Amino acid sequence: MNKIIDRLEEFIIASLMAVATVVIFISVVHRYASGYEIPYLQDWLLSMNFGWAQEFCIILFVWMAKFGAAYGVRTGIHVGVDILVNKVPEKPRAVMIQLGLACGVIFTGLIGIFGALFIWENGMAYETLTLFGSDVGDFYQGPTTPDLEWPTWIVYSAVPLGSFLMCFRFLQVMVSFARTGELPRHDHGHVEGLDEEQDVNVLLEGEAISMFEDIEHGQARKSGHDQSDVSGKR
Repeated sequence: MNKIIDRLEEFIIASLMAVATVVIFISVVHRYASGYEIPYLQDWLLSMNFGWAQEFCIILFVWMAKFGAAYGVRTGIHVGVDILVNKVPEKPRAVMIQLGLACGVIFTGLIGIFGALFIWENGMAYETLTLFGSDVGDFYQGPTTPDLEWPTWIVYSAVPLGSFLMCFRFLQVMVSFARTGELPRHDHGHVEGLDEEQDVNVLLEGEAISMFEDIEHGQARKSGHDQSDVSGKR
């Protein structure tokens, strides 16, 4: 189950990044290409409306940040000031780490709860009750975004979803630390999916290729100099 959640989390983050990159690229190309007075092409480009692209990408980046924060807790990417914690003996250190993780659980859990209540009252309740044919009571429809005209409660759903996922990740780290005494660490030189032996082999292969290319370039320069010398003597 954990692997499914991990892969889903990574898929969501990667998809958001990919979509945002494509939309930004197309929007920028459209903006500059539509400035050229090319018959028919300029009219066709100007007929397209990309005014929604900026707002759409902002929403994608907000969702990416929330899910990326949960991913950071799982992989140990987040920056932490642990100078004092590492100076104390082992048992107090473990207590301080668990206390910090517990604070993370409480904080993200509260943000998730308050975020869920906010989106519920900000339009989600109205949409849900209307969908099931129930009386909406005092709940109102809620505002929409300026350009895309999406319900804002859908956009703000990133806050409770991302916060609850972070809370779950903090709980995972707490349990793992209690069992093993180790915190997740992120190694920038490690390629996920490869073991240490494979990493070393990949590194050695890369160095060998680089050395081979340097030798080839050196021989090419030497051949060029030799040919120049022969031509000069002639």
